[in-house]
Amino acid sequence: MDGEVILLDAYISMFGMRLRIALAEKGDKYEFREENLPNKTPFLFQMNPIYKKVPVLIHKRALQYINEVWHDKSPLLPSDPYKRAQARFWADLVDQKILGLAYGLSLKTWAAKGKELEAAKKEFIEALKVLEGELGDKPYFGGEEFGYVDVALIPFYSWFHAYETCGNFKIGAQCPKFAAWAKRCIHRESVSKSLADPEKVYDFVLMLKKYCGVE
Repeated sequence: MDGEVILLDAYISMFGMRLRIALAEKGDKYEFREENLPNKTPFLFQMNPIYKKVPVLIHKRALQYINEVWHDKSPLLPSDPYKRAQARFWADLVDQKILGLAYGLSLKTWAAKGKELEAAKKEFIEALKVLEGELGDKPYFGGEEFGYVDVALIPFYSWFHAYETCGNFKIGAQCPKFAAWAKRCIHRESVSKSLADPEKVYDFVLMLKKYCGVE
């Protein structure tokens, strides 16, 4: 596959991290092209003219697509139809619920104080506890094997340090099973080499706050 797959991405992008992990799990080589988010390349606009966002995977740009194209290597979705549907349900919850709450929490840690900030933190923790309930005592969301939901969720971990520092709270203390799961994930080479450094994410957040005039 060398030379056939190009990933237009930004180091801190949670969606980009998903694709990097999935490609690493599949063991396929690809060309990584870093995009400067404030000054995106014309090639990105050409490849993604509607949304103009990263990541863009050329072939295509979806986690599920990677799993289907390279289905013979480290399958991320279970073969059982019910379990496969369950995995897609929880991954969709991550995108529909956790992503929105994480974005809202980011904004609240910038501008909100007191009860408003505390409410945002509580809602975020409650959503993570729902995921903890699904995880239970399993090592991964799909059971013994690292899979689709794990890939969808673990990139958020890179942003937790920024959330915690800006919001003055500890996610792991309130969601210990979630924290233990994250540590298991980052021991995988595919994850450790694909996730953004939490300190660099935090530095990016500080830079963005300064750029937006938020102290």
